[in-house]
Amino acid sequence: MSNDLMRFSVAMPEDLLVRFDHLVARRGLAKNRSEVIRDLVREALVEDECATPGRIVMGTLTIVYNHHANDLQEKLHHIQHAYLELIVSSMHVHIDESNCLEVIILKGETGLVQDVANLIIGTKGVKTGRLVMTTTGSFI
Repeated sequence: MSNDLMRFSVAMPEDLLVRFDHLVARRGLAKNRSEVIRDLVREALVEDECATPGRIVMGTLTIVYNHHANDLQEKLHHIQHAYLELIVSSMHVHIDESNCLEVIILKGETGLVQDVANLIIGTKGVKTGRLVMTTTGSFI
């Protein structure tokens, strides 16, 4: 695949272009419309590749929970030990007297990573959770 830049045009409503230009401006001085469009295309391709069944992905699962919740930490530890082959690392942060944030790094097949994330997020006492998956696709 060539790394030569190819030009193409995009037509969009003016109000959408104005909002897009605000996004470009928020991304900083080093970004222009072309750079931001390339970023958005890469993000869409990574998302699509991560949705491919059987694809090996890396995921970061971020959860927030009240560590005083009944047996919650024990349940979370049990899940993580049960799926040790998928869990690369985790980091635990104390937010305040009651709440903790945990970031869990997972690696494995897309469906398995999503299943483990759903199991953890769905554990009673977890307040919020979000899984972000990525891969090192050939287009990056």
